[in-house]
Amino acid sequence: MLREFVEKKHYKFAKEAPSWQEAVRMSCESILADGTIEEVYVNSIIDCITEYGPYIIIVPNVAMPHSQLSAEGVNETAIAFMRLEKPVSFDENDPEKDASLFFTIASCNPDQHMENIMKLTEIFSNEELLAELAKAETPEDLIRLQEKYLDK
Repeated sequence: MLREFVEKKHYKFAKEAPSWQEAVRMSCESILADGTIEEVYVNSIIDCITEYGPYIIIVPNVAMPHSQLSAEGVNETAIAFMRLEKPVSFDENDPEKDASLFFTIASCNPDQHMENIMKLTEIFSNEELLAELAKAETPEDLIRLQEKYLDK
């Protein structure tokens, strides 16, 4: 999966984001740029988080932005990766709701979506991999981590 981010150019490395809303927008940039999603989907993700709270925080430091409302504005099923050097807070009163790793999901094909979720679960359950992803700075780092942890 990490290799796929690189091959499809669905990744971003950034220092920080001024707010969680901007972090979500930044995490969508690569799949917005190639037409995988449209701006309406980005807005839907932000609206959902505003309404339902930070449900996108999967484990500490890891966010999985996606819309709970619909697939409006999703043209293809895909995932984009983003790493921030400085975590962004989704709840100022709860440091467990900070994130620096983002796996943004767009889904219009249920079978591909479930396959992607299973691949992400493999990543989320590997603490060593998550720790190394939190330090990744280049697409080459993603390839190296794919080979080290996932190509088995």
